[in-house]
Amino acid sequence: MTNSYAAAGVDTRAGDLAVELMKSAVSRTHGPNVVGGFGGFAGLFDVSALKSFRKPLLATSTDGVGTKVAIAQALDKHDTIGQDLVGMVVDDIVVVGARPLFMTDYIACGKVVPSRIAEIVAGIARACSDTGTALVGGETAEHPGLLGPDDYDVAGAATGAVEADALLGPERVVDGDVVLALESSGLHSNGFSLVRHILSGASIAYTSTSDELGGLVGEALLEPTRLYTSPLLRVLDDATLAGAVHSLSHVTGGGIAANLARVLPRGSWVEVDRSTWSPLPVFRVLGAWAGTTLESAEGTWNLGIGMFAVVSYASAAAVSAALVADGIRTWPVGVVSTAVRDFAGAGFEQGAKGVDGGAVRLVGAYAS
Repeated sequence: MTNSYAAAGVDTRAGDLAVELMKSAVSRTHGPNVVGGFGGFAGLFDVSALKSFRKPLLATSTDGVGTKVAIAQALDKHDTIGQDLVGMVVDDIVVVGARPLFMTDYIACGKVVPSRIAEIVAGIARACSDTGTALVGGETAEHPGLLGPDDYDVAGAATGAVEADALLGPERVVDGDVVLALESSGLHSNGFSLVRHILSGASIAYTSTSDELGGLVGEALLEPTRLYTSPLLRVLDDATLAGAVHSLSHVTGGGIAANLARVLPRGSWVEVDRSTWSPLPVFRVLGAWAGTTLESAEGTWNLGIGMFAVVSYASAAAVSAALVADGIRTWPVGVVSTAVRDFAGAGFEQGAKGVDGGAVRLVGAYAS
């Protein structure tokens, strides 16, 4: 019996090769603020620019992609999962008005396949470049015996910065503010346990073809998460729209109402008008396969809204136009009210994830 790391199932040479394959993609995210280059024990980032801030606040976020990775593994398609990771992590940074600075990633796998790891990281690096985020470090860990040879999971963390007096949040929201919806690209990276349950119950494979979805089921489900950071930062940096955006909500786990309620002040409420949009085909098809209504999935999937922007009434049209010009379909779905009312038994969701925020309910019927 050979007692060695290789005999235990860990291939350090494969890990080194994976690092070499990903090196150029990662390095392309590095600007002059990244210190020390690639491969150090810790990533270094020069934050001298924060000296010009009156009162800098650091914003941090961490997340993963969830069970969406199971579909990537089933199709052996790994070039989009990285964008999903960045979307889940970095778009949480911009929600408070912060500009992302840097990110690190972590990949745990049963066996290091260098080309596969490099493909995942290349996707992370491309999305980091798109959002202006430096990918300053990461870790690939081989866990034989814990994960199967083709199994992996991904996670990441990012840090950003914002001036204290530019911080977005519920305290800025006032009566009459307009709630804008920013269109999603699809499921993004939430609710895939339900997706997989539906497909299993309907005996539909990821490799099955769906005319409604325009091709392979699995490929439609892997549509990467839309990245909102750069378009939103351009709106926040636009002097003609100064102060227009009061709060932002990233529609992730928990669905539509709960995530919007988190960024509204206590006592306020919004009725989100379903008739203002038609959920994307992927949601309608999954609902049909499950034999359920779209309304029943509102607490799980984004149903076509990836982000909310709560903005001043006077600037709502201009903010919407700026985002549309940047390639993101945007439309008004409701208006914030602070009129006193009883939320009990009225179908409102109040706050979420420990936040004692406002109240939101969806009304009307979805557009066909």
